[in-house]
Amino acid sequence: MQDSLVIAGRAFQSRLIVGTGKYKSVEETERAIDASGAQIVTVALRRVDLADRSSGSLMALLRRKPWTLLPNTAGCYTADEAVRTLRLARELGMADIVKLEVIGDPKTLYPDNEQTVEAARVLVKEGFTVLPYCIDDPIVCRKLEDAGCAAVMPLAAPIGSGLGIRNSHNLSMIVEHAKVPVLVDAGVGTASDAAVAMELGCHGVLMNTAIAEAKDPVLMASAMRDAVIAGRNAFLAGRMPKRRYANASSPKEGLIE
Repeated sequence: MQDSLVIAGRAFQSRLIVGTGKYKSVEETERAIDASGAQIVTVALRRVDLADRSSGSLMALLRRKPWTLLPNTAGCYTADEAVRTLRLARELGMADIVKLEVIGDPKTLYPDNEQTVEAARVLVKEGFTVLPYCIDDPIVCRKLEDAGCAAVMPLAAPIGSGLGIRNSHNLSMIVEHAKVPVLVDAGVGTASDAAVAMELGCHGVLMNTAIAEAKDPVLMASAMRDAVIAGRNAFLAGRMPKRRYANASSPKEGLIE
């Protein structure tokens, strides 16, 4: 309770954020998210029927659960497109806390940094709490923070790749200089990847494919929950220093000759 993830003044006990795509059914989606312990759940506005609130629909599930919804702009390729999409979400009564995603290339799904910063400035001025998906570049993260974003969400690897943390050095630099939460977004493949992100000092991890495409999504969701907790605890504990040579576990002092 004393170590909450705080975004724009709101505290969350879970540092794991999960998506709602790629599951086999709405029922599996619910079971996996429940197992993850996540309190923030992101939904792609352009890939779900926001008007379908019928029993058994994804929107019906999202409305009856206590999760904080994080509408995202997956599939948007310009700042204007992303801004229009989030304005629509607001009109439909979804939360003002949003994940901004402006893609620059359909193959790599890397973000368009220029368009992302441009959209972020507009959305912040309109009162949105903006969490932007971005490249793992300390300069871009600084510009997004300066634009008023409530957090920065650098990728670990390309979206849906499962490659894990590709550049721990960059993530460490981002964490060192950021004055807002750093949430790793995209590229996590398994529990150890999530733990590494947290051990680097990141404040949270967002994932979807790593859980939804696991052979047992519900069990993987549980593993991710535990990995995020373990990684955070390891970061707070402070790891031992790395050494080039062995260091005996037992001290030499007091040895019986």
